Amino acid sequence: MAVCEIISVGTEILLGNILDTNSRFLSRELAAMGISVFHRTTVGDNKERLAQAVRTALSRSDIVIATGGLGPTADDITKETCCEVMGSRLVFDEEAAARIRGYFSGQKRTMPESNFKQAYVPEDGVVFTNENGTAPGAGIKKNGKCLVVLPGPPFEMEPMFLKYVKPFLREYSGSVLVSSEIYTMGLGESAMAEAVSDLLELENPTVAPYCRMGEAFLRLTAMAENEERARELIKPVSDEIVRRLGNSVYGVDCGNIETRTVNLLKEKGLTLATAESCTAGLVAKRITDIPGASTVFKHGVITYANEVKVKVLGVDPGTLAAHGAVSEETALEMAAGIRRISGADIGVSVTGFAGPDADEEGKKPGLIYTAIDTADTRICKKTETGRNDRNYNRFVSASRALNLVREYAEKRGRTNEEQ
Repeated sequence: MAVCEIISVGTEILLGNILDTNSRFLSRELAAMGISVFHRTTVGDNKERLAQAVRTALSRSDIVIATGGLGPTADDITKETCCEVMGSRLVFDEEAAARIRGYFSGQKRTMPESNFKQAYVPEDGVVFTNENGTAPGAGIKKNGKCLVVLPGPPFEMEPMFLKYVKPFLREYSGSVLVSSEIYTMGLGESAMAEAVSDLLELENPTVAPYCRMGEAFLRLTAMAENEERARELIKPVSDEIVRRLGNSVYGVDCGNIETRTVNLLKEKGLTLATAESCTAGLVAKRITDIPGASTVFKHGVITYANEVKVKVLGVDPGTLAAHGAVSEETALEMAAGIRRISGADIGVSVTGFAGPDADEEGKKPGLIYTAIDTADTRICKKTETGRNDRNYNRFVSASRALNLVREYAEKRGRTNEEQ
């Protein structure tokens, strides 16, 4: 199996001014091609340190991919340094120069002469066209090694890699890696892993537990001669995991709970409205982040003050007086109120203490109530995160509200065909 090293170039990355998302993207794409990434290096805009990083990478890897530092300024040194290490001469490329001129012309801008620096490419390499910017990429295969240089901006680098670099690296792809992810909510990582402990010992596919904010998930990865065979290896194991974990599984390869919920509501022909207190619109925001959410999302309100809960949602003042704003009773009335005023099939509400301080009654941060109201169901669930982290509590509360909607829709929803 071929081994690759990724070098991210830029002092701004080392200073923390920008986040290196290129390495993550490349690692995933290369893994899917059956190319292993054993090292990832970040180096600043310094010729000597960059040259040393490239030499080290070439000494231990078959492929080296460097991103960033292909611009027109003096500190953009990646292409020049990499070609020097590889013993490749840079030559002026008229076609690349014409593309750069055309880029500026299309934007009705005057091209600085310094941009012609980007038109120099390795004489013994392959040029990768930049269809979204001015800096072409390049690949060199020499002395049993392969070196690729790519622009730093992700909106330039990613399409260039997918269209041109993947075919360029095809000879190194002896097998295919395919991954599938099973997402759960309401289970901790350790409890989830314990339920499938025997499957964690498998070699192909491998099963690995992970966690993220308020959730746990399993990643299944299979290696095979092609994608179809890899998915055949994954399917029986995935099916067994879903069977064992039951309703804790909210989706397979869906990405996140909001995507799963919106797609499920579309499938079942259901509409949703939200009433939020402590999450301040985060549930509605996450729903509407998903393309096509307008077909299922009808209405959303943020009701922090008790008087607004009464005036807008129709919450009974007696309920607030007897039980408080953070209670099962109030959450249920909020959900019923938003369903009534919106005409949606499902009303969902969130009320709680996000923190970091306890309330005047001594209730601790992370105490959250989420509720739904439908024509045939009224459900409220209490969550205690045990954390003083305001952002964590708000995000997890929104996730639990979305999951409550998901659970209802899976059991009760109407399909589009039935309407």
